[in-house]
Amino acid sequence: MPNESKKIHVVGIDTSCVESYFEAKEKQISQAERIAGPQRILNSFEIWLKTKKVNFFNGEFISTDNLKGFINLLKKEEKNTIIFSGGDPLWFGIGRLLIQNFPLSKLYFEPAATSFQIAFSRLGKPWQDSQWISLHGRDPLPFEKAIKKLPSSLVVLTDPKRGGALEVYELVNSVGLEKKYEFWIFERLGYQNERILKIDSIHDFPVDIDPLHLVILFKIVKPIDHSEELPLFGINDSVFLQNPDCPGLMTKKEVRVQLLSELNLPKEGIIWDIGSGVGSIGLEALRIAPNLKLVSIDKRIGSKNIIEENARRLKVKPSLIIEDEALNVLKTNQITKNLLPPNRIILGGGGSNSHLIIQELIKTIDSKCILVIPLISLKSLSKLESLLKPKVRKLSISQHQSYRGLNIGNDIRLSPLNPVFILKGEFK
Repeated sequence: MPNESKKIHVVGIDTSCVESYFEAKEKQISQAERIAGPQRILNSFEIWLKTKKVNFFNGEFISTDNLKGFINLLKKEEKNTIIFSGGDPLWFGIGRLLIQNFPLSKLYFEPAATSFQIAFSRLGKPWQDSQWISLHGRDPLPFEKAIKKLPSSLVVLTDPKRGGALEVYELVNSVGLEKKYEFWIFERLGYQNERILKIDSIHDFPVDIDPLHLVILFKIVKPIDHSEELPLFGINDSVFLQNPDCPGLMTKKEVRVQLLSELNLPKEGIIWDIGSGVGSIGLEALRIAPNLKLVSIDKRIGSKNIIEENARRLKVKPSLIIEDEALNVLKTNQITKNLLPPNRIILGGGGSNSHLIIQELIKTIDSKCILVIPLISLKSLSKLESLLKPKVRKLSISQHQSYRGLNIGNDIRLSPLNPVFILKGEFK
């Protein structure tokens, strides 16, 4: 029950049943001196009020659409006030602003279902694992970070002043994940002119999107296989299945292209992809040189299944996939005889054991071979360089920094990828 001693009652409303909310608050409404809320809710309230007896409510109506003016009025004239708010007033609602300006002793909150809860109910989807983010007056960088983690679903509170749903659509395309997600727009949820749209392309966007809308992105569980349309190399990150426990942890396209160039791939031979992750580098190498034999090694549980699925998507076939610690693989000789010695080695993900892995690799290499190591740490670079220098015919180091264009309203910002050092050793 509401605490009658508190002056400001903030009542969340599910707009699909506003009349029942007003009916439930009939006693408090009759005792209130002021009714406030967004104009769209006040319009519904006035229609409901006409059904009641004369003089049921003699107070004033105040729109909260001008928040600054409304807060100043509340401070100036203290009256028993009911504030109607869409959904939960403490979830991107007026609640935060009220708490900043009034002591909790004067406030009482009653939440209703949020707009995103209603949206999930319309599609009959569970929402307990969903993530959310707001773009209202915010830089889109947090959105970029959130979507790169590949959540199962992402609720986006749009900013109509910056393009609303269209801005979100452009952001998803900017990070190359448009094929990973279904794109849904929910307009005026709960109102009679409610509209729900699934957007498959830019041409699906209506010209009359209502400012009162949100977007939900649903991850596509089984992406459509477009392997016949893939380029020879430089494949978009979104094509690859990624580890759900480590979303976004893969060699990005820009770095992958550079690494494949550094490998100087032969037409035939054996390539080892150590710390292969989702398998992107080695699998792309097979597309460039189909006669290569690929050995993929990664320690993460489930990595073999992920690499096999990505091989299917790229229509290539590794010769051997091993799910184990690279150091253990090398020491126990788990690689079959017809897959050694390697002609090319890409070493990633070795971590603190990288120097030990290289020591084992040096024992294995007995012919002309190129070893390429992507690194993000200067300390690791120095350590591995000193280890390789006396062992190789030629050693080279390069540093690469790439940026991706990210749409911000009508403008574009360049979003940096992590800089990468590439250590390349050429044996014999």
